[in-house]
Amino acid sequence: MFDKIYKPNVVRFALNIWPPFWGAGIKIISISDDFRQVKMRLKLRWWNKNANRTQYGGSMFSLTDPVYALMLMGILGPKYYVWDKEASINFIKPGGTDLYADFELSQQQLDEIWALTSTGEKCFPEFVVHVKDRSGEVVAEVERKLYIRKKPQHREA
Repeated sequence: MFDKIYKPNVVRFALNIWPPFWGAGIKIISISDDFRQVKMRLKLRWWNKNANRTQYGGSMFSLTDPVYALMLMGILGPKYYVWDKEASINFIKPGGTDLYADFELSQQQLDEIWALTSTGEKCFPEFVVHVKDRSGEVVAEVERKLYIRKKPQHREA
């Protein structure tokens, strides 16, 4: 059942109409067929501007949540727990335009996750996302740490 529902186009559609994303002006532009690449946009709207008339920091942070977890859920499938564990954001400069974030998972990262979780152990991979403005300049750097573990019924005895 999971494999029939959890497909890139379905996930993209569902999240693009999900009120927290839609209301914040967040849109998934694309998800690759293998869930290894996601492109997102945060539209600058009058209701998500801060007092300085630039992008609200909370919306910038939301742009990166929960993308890596959703990507890994699509790759690892229903045998795994995949949760966001912690995150931090470093605001580098004001975001005065629409903002963009690209997420990518390499084969090396996936191999490491599979190796660390193959016997049922917990894994805490860390990822860095750069939020960029329309001209490609970095406006924020977000670090995210995930929790990944096989579900009990799929762990080795």
